[in-house]
Amino acid sequence: MYRLVYITAPNREEAKRIGRILVEERLAACANILPEIESFYWWEGRLENEGESAIFAKTTGEKVGRLIQRVAELHPYECPCIISFKIEEGHAPFLSWIQEETKKT
Repeated sequence: MYRLVYITAPNREEAKRIGRILVEERLAACANILPEIESFYWWEGRLENEGESAIFAKTTGEKVGRLIQRVAELHPYECPCIISFKIEEGHAPFLSWIQEETKKT
């Protein structure tokens, strides 16, 4: 099983730092950075509106728990958005590539 993990970060630099570490540590085969998103959310009773960046990390079901834990360790937010989606279907060679790249240590 394969996973797509969506993560938000306070800015592009932080997203790049986290994404790079995930790939370097083979917790993800790839991390895509969307440098600029706008987020609306409730925090501590206030409606917030902030600019953020997003990370899409591709990994396996076996690695997703460790990836989530690692992002939580690295992340500056008190309660970071780290959400995993199951990949039901995909281009078989690409899915195999995810498997191979996350197996290496």
